[in-house]
Amino acid sequence: MASYKIVRMYKDHFPNKRVIARGLSLEQAQAWCKDPETSSSTCKKHHNRKRTERIGAWFDGYSEE
Repeated sequence: MASYKIVRMYKDHFPNKRVIARGLSLEQAQAWCKDPETSSSTCKKHHNRKRTERIGAWFDGYSEE
């Protein structure tokens, strides 16, 4: 069975990728990425808005491990 990881990608920040979670099923990875809090353009929580102010645009994606 395939395993997936969540990767946070940044537009203008180095390093421009960071692994957030590992060992997820495809359904778990897809559910994670559907959450509005996993993108700078749709997040509402204070800590995510602060990250956007500090670092710039970002979003979470998934890929197979």
